[in-house]
Amino acid sequence: MCAMLAAADLVEFAVVREVLDISDSVLSKQVKILKDAGYVRSAKKTRDARPQTWIGLTKAGRAALDGHLAALRRIAEQAQSG
Repeated sequence: MCAMLAAADLVEFAVVREVLDISDSVLSKQVKILKDAGYVRSAKKTRDARPQTWIGLTKAGRAALDGHLAALRRIAEQAQSG
């Protein structure tokens, strides 16, 4: 999910749910965990008189994702040279 959110400032909750092919409740739980960690923020917007939730990475979330990706690259490099 974080890699998906890194591509945009905010992504509509429904889009994330559909792309990841998970239920509302599963995504809501993950968003809450990441929000509590300070990695994700959310915003409520209205479109056509319907409320929508948008989610995006915070600076801390982007930094954490970058750190995880760097660690994965190191692991892959070691596996290839191993």
